Amino acid sequence: MRSPQKLRGSPLLMRLLLLLVALCAEGYRPVVIVHGLFDGPKQFETLSVYINKVHPGTEVRVIDLYNNMSSLKPMWRQVTDFRKAIDSIMTNAPDGIHLICFSQGGLICRALLSTTPSHNVHAFISLSSPQAGQYGDTDYLKWVFPKHLKKTVFTFCYRRFGQKVSVCEYWNDPHHRFQYLQNNNFLSMLNGDIHHSNIKAWRENFLRIRKLVLIGGPDDGVITPWQSSHFGFYDSNENVIEMRDQEFYRKDTFGLKTLDARGDVWTCTQPEVKHVQWHSNYTVFMRCIEKWLT
Repeated sequence: MRSPQKLRGSPLLMRLLLLLVALCAEGYRPVVIVHGLFDGPKQFETLSVYINKVHPGTEVRVIDLYNNMSSLKPMWRQVTDFRKAIDSIMTNAPDGIHLICFSQGGLICRALLSTTPSHNVHAFISLSSPQAGQYGDTDYLKWVFPKHLKKTVFTFCYRRFGQKVSVCEYWNDPHHRFQYLQNNNFLSMLNGDIHHSNIKAWRENFLRIRKLVLIGGPDDGVITPWQSSHFGFYDSNENVIEMRDQEFYRKDTFGLKTLDARGDVWTCTQPEVKHVQWHSNYTVFMRCIEKWLT
């Protein structure tokens, strides 16, 4: 019998180990990460480590576009360029990919999915993203609009020049619904709040995903209301209306109701997590993300 030392150095054993690692890697679809407002690839190094710790060999790509202040550029421009970057990854992954999209990135990813007929995304993981819109006095708002409170931001956002700033394109003021519907050129189209010629095609495209994972929590401090991360939002009295009571859900304008009926919508609520901590919190990763990355 060989000694343990000789066995560890056996070329045959090394080949078997390498084969085992390769087989494991082949079992995991590539993961593409899209960052949020004022972020970049650097903020997602920890999440990449978590993924490869639990699923060794997984290809993880954090898209290096519109980083930091550039994330304020118009949303549709960002969607177009992120699509170009992700298209090549999808082409090289015949079994499909997973998307993890943080904060503003969650809206970019949803728009990308809705406008891409041939995408092969399995799990779309929306990580603390204002999917139903944003309306709140937060540090992020003060950074972008230092002279405005939430009650007055609409005076800038719901104008043509305002709609060239990413935050304005998902600013959803419940007290100025008419102006939102008249002037918003991104979220209103994405949620089907207004009718447009592509609404049916976008719905069909979005329904190509296999699983929609919605992650958020009450201590986020930025996404307002925090339930927007689960497609809930304010009514005109600032009472939160849950996802299934939203008009876009009842009318199934972009496929959310259909996904839910298929059993393919999953929500995860995690307390005591601040907005900037979602992508580096190991509990969030293991409880809300890990099981969808197979």
